[in-house]
Amino acid sequence: MRRLSSTDRNHATPAAHGNGWRATVSGCCASLVGIGLARFAYTPLLPAIIGAHWFDASAAAYLGAANLAGYLAGALLGRPMAAKVALRPLLRGLMLLATVAFFACSVPLSLPWFFVWRLLSGISGGALMVLTAPAVLPHVPHQRRGMASGAIFAGVGLGIAASGTLVPLLLRRGLTQTWWGLGTLSLLLTIIAWTGWPSGQPSPAARHAADAHAPRPTVRLRALYAQYGLNAAGLVPHMLFLVDYVARGLDQGLDSGAQYWVLFGLGAVVGPVFSGHLADRTGFGPALRLAFFVQAAGVLLPALGAGTPGLIVSSFVIGAFTPGIVPLVLGRVHELLPHDPKEQTAAWSKATTAFALLQAAAAYALTFVFTQSGGDYQLIFIIGALAFVAGLGIDLIVGVSVSRRRIA
Repeated sequence: MRRLSSTDRNHATPAAHGNGWRATVSGCCASLVGIGLARFAYTPLLPAIIGAHWFDASAAAYLGAANLAGYLAGALLGRPMAAKVALRPLLRGLMLLATVAFFACSVPLSLPWFFVWRLLSGISGGALMVLTAPAVLPHVPHQRRGMASGAIFAGVGLGIAASGTLVPLLLRRGLTQTWWGLGTLSLLLTIIAWTGWPSGQPSPAARHAADAHAPRPTVRLRALYAQYGLNAAGLVPHMLFLVDYVARGLDQGLDSGAQYWVLFGLGAVVGPVFSGHLADRTGFGPALRLAFFVQAAGVLLPALGAGTPGLIVSSFVIGAFTPGIVPLVLGRVHELLPHDPKEQTAAWSKATTAFALLQAAAAYALTFVFTQSGGDYQLIFIIGALAFVAGLGIDLIVGVSVSRRRIA
């Protein structure tokens, strides 16, 4: 067996010291703080904010949109920030920014004050989404990266679950106390993540020099951006209308609607880990195609009038893939650009931006369609299913086209 040189030992140090799993824990904490809590915890807070007369209904909804706008800005600004600030302190700073935003929102001084802090929390989440996984995965053995990326983005699912469980419990103590509770939790998670961020060299498998003669898979990457954006659009019907559909569309009331949202959250907790494990076994391309097919079927179930069993399956499946699609797309980026970390980060930033853009556009478009159709829930779910079918179709068409070019 070959003895390691001093250079090899230095390069292997992070893996040997278990930096991979520590970094994965830090990544999970980052996604939980920046996206899971900063975005999804606001949904159950919205009625309380209106009820406490902090802001009226239109202003409160406007403040919710501020986080989405910040998320898009963060996705665009993540790479430029990383080019000017060392990655480890930048990730720490972004988590601290989201934490401070929670405490700042406990004092409703004015609408502009609240808007700025909701915007900053969104910027933090968007930048963390772009930067966290590329910072962590090079320190994880190649054969475990699917599971590791799933664990990182499980934080998003945990935040969705917390939005339906922890926040209502905190609200019993008051709205201000709820913001303080979220800020305290965010601070604890930031402390847990603080020393886990990688500081050494990536594992040897991640440090191959880029092949200057290898063609960049531009067509496949552009197709992947479009697919990820369409996936974002397909998720909107459940994210916006699921509870309302059960409560008003089926006339089952808000309590019943909340129960389906809890199922959605439970799916979101296990979804990333499951999809990452699946990708480790099948490859990210096949796993991604299967995900589009399953999501199309899942979002279509309410439109088919599948009853309670169908709604249960639909809520859990779409909840699972809301964060579960993320490690699949990220892994696919790494498959298409296997030897160039800078290109991987750039491509992942573009994919995240496409996701944010189409999700926001779909939210506005489907709200308009819903209003103009007189509240036709079935139409909304059908449109969501068509978005997933379109994403799958793009993947199949591009795959066939690239295969024919290689044969030719």
